[in-house]
Amino acid sequence: MNHTEYIPEYEITIGIEVHVQLKTQSKIFCTSPNCASSEPNRNICPVCAGHPGVLPVLNEEVINSAVMAGLATNCTINTQSEFARKHYFYPDLPKNYQITQSDKPICSEGYITIYKEDGAPKKVRIMRIHIEEDAGKNIHAPQSNESFVDLNRAGTPLLEIVTHPDISSSFEAKAYLKTLRAIVMYLGINTGNMEEGALRADTNVSVRKKGQEKLGTRCELKNINSFKFIGDAVEYEVARQIALLESGQEVRQETRSWDTKEHKTVTLRTKEEAADYRYFPDPDLPLVVITQEHINAIKSRMPELPSEKFERLQKDYNLNTYEADILINDQELTDYFEKAAQKTKSKQLINWILRDIMKLVKDQKVALNELKVTPERLAELITLLETGIINNRAAQEVFEEISKTGASAQEIVKQKGLEQVGSSEELEAIVKAIVEANPQEAAEYKAGRDRLFGFFVGQAMTKTKGKGNPQIINELLKKYLSK
Repeated sequence: MNHTEYIPEYEITIGIEVHVQLKTQSKIFCTSPNCASSEPNRNICPVCAGHPGVLPVLNEEVINSAVMAGLATNCTINTQSEFARKHYFYPDLPKNYQITQSDKPICSEGYITIYKEDGAPKKVRIMRIHIEEDAGKNIHAPQSNESFVDLNRAGTPLLEIVTHPDISSSFEAKAYLKTLRAIVMYLGINTGNMEEGALRADTNVSVRKKGQEKLGTRCELKNINSFKFIGDAVEYEVARQIALLESGQEVRQETRSWDTKEHKTVTLRTKEEAADYRYFPDPDLPLVVITQEHINAIKSRMPELPSEKFERLQKDYNLNTYEADILINDQELTDYFEKAAQKTKSKQLINWILRDIMKLVKDQKVALNELKVTPERLAELITLLETGIINNRAAQEVFEEISKTGASAQEIVKQKGLEQVGSSEELEAIVKAIVEANPQEAAEYKAGRDRLFGFFVGQAMTKTKGKGNPQIINELLKKYLSK
């Protein structure tokens, strides 16, 4: 069913909980390494493995990362926060409780600005940011009907960032997640790798008739690891819930996952309520007290944020919103652009990067910093093009050669004899000879067959072996074809 049939009568309400895996060197409550390992149960110790009698010790860098995230999302940093125990029973949580924050989180009531489909800004309110530990991972072997537990991830520090139900469409949901992902990557506290689980979003979706005050029953979409899948899952879930309501049925509160093969959401479990977790303050961890001096010190070290860079790129380099938006979502691409921009102020630079450099990265399947076309090499090529030493056709040939050899653009131009024939006298003689050699085509052009102009341009480029200055050729052809 296509939910757009009923959209005029319904409104969508979406809230998102994002788990941000922090890039600290050690785990949240112990000294075990906080890094991936191909060997199961390698990065563990008695604390993160949940041995009886061990005591957690809080990693200060986790607090600093949380404060940075709070400042970047316009939150209030609470000078006192508290850890709690959240009880649930899974094999990958040996203690049978998770250390998290409940009613006293470290950050509260902020916002992130996103841009809607029509380009209008919209504030998505952040309800809270709290700190917690991650659980381990269950590995199932269907062939042998066995399950295994890998605790390497247990104790990995997480920030959970929870929005108010301010999001109204799948487009806004993706815009919010892309914006948040860029923020935590710019802060340097998260890799942004959704496929590896470094950034995990749980999306709560409900629908209600317009004018109805009470929110609809929400369903949580869990463990979806890409922006596209989240958008697709939201679209499907909205349609599913509307169909239920239109047929007189109720929407059950539950947790659902996205089946990428069937392109539909499927039930995982009925949703637990907060009371099911039996929260209470963790007796082994003291209050987290943060002074204003500490907050100010972190604020002074904050890097440039995506929203700030978005404005600066447009102002400093005369980029449009589309160009700036692509750059801010890829820090490496932005760095590449700004390095090249130190060597050339040409407006063509952004076009070459978005068209040729991004295509080259895709074709060669390498990282941007591994390209032989360095920012300096690209800027040199564009300068030769801007000053008329080479034309567009030659520039593409030079670009291809640099991508293979890494040689200087000037060296390639000299070796291949690609300098543009730019002398007006030389080109005028060529153009005059072409027009005189093709009197029938010239007469037809003058009679109104405008397309024949391209024939003459082609003839001129052939005569100059592709090295003629197209602008001068065009001007000369107009002169001789008007006689």
